[in-house]
Amino acid sequence: MNRDQAMILALTALWTLVVGAIGALVLWQFRRRSLRVTIIVVALAPLAAALAAVGQSVRAMFISTHDSLVVLWTLAFSGLLGLAMAVVLAHWISTGSRDVGRRLRHLGTSYEAVGVAANGNVPAELAELTHELESTRARLAASRERERALESSRRELVAFMSHDLRTPLAGLRALSEGLEDGVIEDVPGALKQMQTTVDRMTGLVDDLFELSRLSTAPPPRRRTAVSLRELAEDVVGETSEHARVNGVTVAVSAPDDDDTLAVHGDGDELTRAVTNLVGNAIRHTAPGGTVKVSVDREADGRVRLAVTDGCGGISDDDLERVFDIGWRGDEQRTPAMAGSSSGGGLGLAIAKGVVESHEGTIGVTNVPGGCEFSIDLP
Repeated sequence: MNRDQAMILALTALWTLVVGAIGALVLWQFRRRSLRVTIIVVALAPLAAALAAVGQSVRAMFISTHDSLVVLWTLAFSGLLGLAMAVVLAHWISTGSRDVGRRLRHLGTSYEAVGVAANGNVPAELAELTHELESTRARLAASRERERALESSRRELVAFMSHDLRTPLAGLRALSEGLEDGVIEDVPGALKQMQTTVDRMTGLVDDLFELSRLSTAPPPRRRTAVSLRELAEDVVGETSEHARVNGVTVAVSAPDDDDTLAVHGDGDELTRAVTNLVGNAIRHTAPGGTVKVSVDREADGRVRLAVTDGCGGISDDDLERVFDIGWRGDEQRTPAMAGSSSGGGLGLAIAKGVVESHEGTIGVTNVPGGCEFSIDLP
């Protein structure tokens, strides 16, 4: 490298540093301004450094005036191109940033969709951030709907439980006053009725306690291998008298092989869940109908227990609410879907809590003439 080339290199480096320092100061002054201004300053700084270096080289007579004009015109048009591209890029980024800010402002105050961005030419990073914000908004909206549904079910539960407790309490008070006044002649019958009423109220309290225990996620009880085949047969045997009184037939269906269809769980909890489903099916099946309890193993190794009744089916709008706490369905089905001997609307909610605590799933679908409640357990 000769002396002239070294001088040109030194002058170019010097002016680049000077213009870079000035550009840094300008950026610092505009750091709180629009991003568009910052991008334009960044685009113009290299052009200014090049122009200053060429001008110094002309004054030092390292290049001729003719050659300098060619270089300057080239830099001018290149600068215009860079400036135009910087303005377009700044517009895209500013548009995307405003859209992100708009979505952030609505994130905690509105759960409705904000809408698409005004300009779809935003950079990929901003587009991804916008997508994440929209996904977050959708999740918050879903969570809010679940919270509303839970609050509604809680209010329904309080209303139903108040009614279910007020009625037997009024009956107990009437019986006790009648016994006290001596106006009841059949004293043993009255005492038996009082005992039945107390048992029904005890069932309500037990249901509430069990639901509370499942909702607070207690430490798991001791779990062992439980045969769902034997469990289903035991539940059908225990509910046979209830079915006979209602004029309903209960049948068990299981594979012919020697598979016990065992799962790892708490036998008492699973028995209560299946008993709730079978009792619910018996109550909602018309006299002369059949409740079918089937147990089988799925292709993936999971064990499925299904209870099919003759209730006539459930409306599509109500299928999603069947397992809500305190829900009973329409007036014609009250205590429809209660699934509890107490009629408190807790049986199916308890069954769902038991199944989910065993890492299983529970669902309901309509079938010809009725509906099918299914439990899938690992």
